[in-house]
Amino acid sequence: MSSDILVVEDEPAIQELIAVNLEHAGHRVQRAHSAAEADALIREVRPDLILLDWMLPDVAGTVLARKLRADARSKDIPIIMLTARAQDQDKVEGLDAGADDYITKPFSPKELMARIKAVLRRRSPQLTDDLINVDGLQLDPAAHRVMGSGQELRLGPTEFKLLHFFMTHPERVYSRMQLLDQVWGDHVFVEERTVDVHIRRLRQALESTGYDRLIETVRGSGYRLHG
Repeated sequence: MSSDILVVEDEPAIQELIAVNLEHAGHRVQRAHSAAEADALIREVRPDLILLDWMLPDVAGTVLARKLRADARSKDIPIIMLTARAQDQDKVEGLDAGADDYITKPFSPKELMARIKAVLRRRSPQLTDDLINVDGLQLDPAAHRVMGSGQELRLGPTEFKLLHFFMTHPERVYSRMQLLDQVWGDHVFVEERTVDVHIRRLRQALESTGYDRLIETVRGSGYRLHG
């Protein structure tokens, strides 16, 4: 599944190589040459994942990672640290700074793609193409298909994204604001009640199979998928 990935790398050749491979894999890429440029881009549009070089011209990547982890808006963005520093203590420092993974240069594009997929599967499963099954309800992100009780269900694009998010985060309650951030994106400004409209449409789409029962309203808190 396509993701928005920010590449923070000051070496033009390395940045270009990474960006080309990411775009070839279907991802959307933003580029930054410094921590300050990256910080500005993240404030404008929150990426799904950050590839962060350790040695940047203004401050170390570890400093930026700690700053991102301390900010409520960016604390949950997956970060993969890229560096030529291969000592164990360097890896520990990178992970302690908040990185989810650590790749030592030079690395192959194939390894990078595998690491990105693994981190997204762990931290943001709604961004992967993995087939999901909850209590017999099956969602295929790659084919954009939902099957239940032996029939294919027709969902609008927003309802599909909502269901995908719920199915990859079962049993957890999400407020309307959290759903807006996760499904619509935090750079999209819509009313919180918009969530209620799409929840209603999602339940209507699932109703013929009885799977509408999976989407629960938690009074005063929000919604959850209960398998």
